[in-house]
Amino acid sequence: MQSFRTEIEDPIVQKDIIDLERKIALFRDGKIDDERFRSLRLARGIYGQRQEGVQMIRIKLPYGKVTSEQLHRICKVSDEYSTGRLHITTRQDIQIHYVSLDRTPELWAELEKDDVTLREACGNTVRNITASETAGIDVDEPFDVSPYAHALFQFLLRNPVCQEMGRKFKMAFSSSDKDTALSYLHDLGFIPKVVNGEKGFKVMLGGGLGSQPHHAELLSEFIPVNQIIPTTEGILRVFDRHGERTKRLKARLKFLVKELGRDEFLRLVEEEKKALSCQTFEIDTSAFEGAIPVPLLAAPKVVIEDTAAFEAWKKSNVFAQKQAGYVAIGIKVALGDFYTDKARLLADLIKNYATNELRFSLRQNIVLRHIKEEDLPFFYQELAKLDFVTLGYDTIGDITACPGTDTCNLGIASSTGIAVELERVLATEYPQYSNNQGITIKISGCMNACGQHNMAEIGFQGMSINSGKLVAPALQVLLGGGNLGNGQGRFSDKVIKIPSRRGPEALRSILNDFEANANGLSFLNYYDAKGEKYFFELLKPLSDITNLTEADFVDWGNADNYVKAIGVGECAGVVIDLVATLIFEAKDKLTFAKEAFDDKKWSDAIYLAYAGFVNGAKALLLAENEKTNHHAGIIDLFDTVFIESKKIELDSSFKDLVYQIKSNEPSEAFALKYIQEGVVFFDKIETYRAKDLANA
Repeated sequence: MQSFRTEIEDPIVQKDIIDLERKIALFRDGKIDDERFRSLRLARGIYGQRQEGVQMIRIKLPYGKVTSEQLHRICKVSDEYSTGRLHITTRQDIQIHYVSLDRTPELWAELEKDDVTLREACGNTVRNITASETAGIDVDEPFDVSPYAHALFQFLLRNPVCQEMGRKFKMAFSSSDKDTALSYLHDLGFIPKVVNGEKGFKVMLGGGLGSQPHHAELLSEFIPVNQIIPTTEGILRVFDRHGERTKRLKARLKFLVKELGRDEFLRLVEEEKKALSCQTFEIDTSAFEGAIPVPLLAAPKVVIEDTAAFEAWKKSNVFAQKQAGYVAIGIKVALGDFYTDKARLLADLIKNYATNELRFSLRQNIVLRHIKEEDLPFFYQELAKLDFVTLGYDTIGDITACPGTDTCNLGIASSTGIAVELERVLATEYPQYSNNQGITIKISGCMNACGQHNMAEIGFQGMSINSGKLVAPALQVLLGGGNLGNGQGRFSDKVIKIPSRRGPEALRSILNDFEANANGLSFLNYYDAKGEKYFFELLKPLSDITNLTEADFVDWGNADNYVKAIGVGECAGVVIDLVATLIFEAKDKLTFAKEAFDDKKWSDAIYLAYAGFVNGAKALLLAENEKTNHHAGIIDLFDTVFIESKKIELDSSFKDLVYQIKSNEPSEAFALKYIQEGVVFFDKIETYRAKDLANA
């Protein structure tokens, strides 16, 4: 376990991993509270599973891009520390399961050898920044958004502004107006535009799914590319300061924007402008430009025997790139699960015969890029050996599903089991839909919508249903969602709840009625024409629970009777109530501020000192049983409880002291002054706390 201390060249990464190892040891010794430790490990991509004693590891892969070397490294880690299964998520990450907590530092160190991180893959952080998997090759794109997604990822990784927010924060870059990255359901969504020859983005603000889906509002029709990082930083600062921290279900950005109103929210963002680390940020795109590299090896000439199968595959899974003479290959990955034996061979294939890059997609698939058209027979042959030529890439039969009750603490009913059965029904009974891309089916095992069920044309959400003393797995059927393009979308209506075993029959009823009555309309237009009540009546017979059979009490993919078992969710939102822990953390923040100052990172040093002020104030307020819902409230309340009452004396109000951060540019002089004032403040609160305990 000591080897990573010398093998990792980046001292910042090395420090991160050593710190994780140290915190695990402190946790094992009972010196760190369980809730606080959970928050720390989540921000390092370590997530508790439904199965006790093991962890899910989320590997953060910005915009889904992976090289051969990185995929080999992920395979090595999965084989050594996990089970050899790789799961592609709807945020273009890779998840591996059944990992021992004590082995996570060395696992992380292994990944970093090929520049793969776990940092901020979970927790109350900026999650993986996603992008259309076709970015850079999309025939409709005004320009490649990949370098902008990459720059934003690099800027925000370990940035103090977004390490301990009230809730997670999600961003996406679409490659064109088709908005395949779904900007409208993200905290920040970017759609590329060119106006008068200048590159920029249409930006959507405050969207989200979960149990209360909310359509993003328009932030701006056009923000120049050199303003997207300052704009994002300003929004994150406001969210960090004003966002809810106690009521987890009201803590996403969408609720803050709704509470304040768009205009007031943007006024607060404007207030932060002077304090930003940069006023403009020029993004270097050179690494993403230039000619497509020549493959290491020339692809052998291949004669295809089954030409009909080959042509069907090309029609279903191959699409043109904007670069003449090149195509991309879509690999349909059932449930997003594939294994290291095949992943290694795929990694070798792209290294030798393509351009050493693939991308994981938002629909849990794989896209191979920059394939010469004349090499398609060879790639078909090699992919067929891996069973990677299943038809139906990005079609109705390409169902998105979260892990559900397989591994997730929050899963109520199986999502993967029903997905397998629905795909079987589509393949065997509805071959006419094999290339239908106008209908999507998405499934989540609970209301949190990791499978994006509430934005699909046809969605299913895992639930339970009571029948006497027994409980059966159930599905809520949702209809009428979809992506409309250019930042617009619709969320599904909750139509009816049915026993899970009747999910396939519900799908049959919907598709049969669509075929009989759509009269050429798209599915969404057909749904609108008929109305929600029509579909409720159509599916109502399936909701009858007076005639349940034994089979109805066994969930899809299971052999035993269903047991409703919901654990403690770790999607984010850990509440910390220990005064001593917060004081300890406040002191840590000041130490980190000094280190950032020594590294000449003035903006980071200032924000870390700010976090020290707030954490210290929160600690004392909690000791007084005061509410501490958000940073702005903590700052105001500290003045009321401690300064105005003269319990603690400062040279100014606490508010004026802390909010210097908004009125000063991030200079060396201000950073030094602010940190010194933080140290003085901390001495005062420690003195107060000691007296308070002595008098208790």
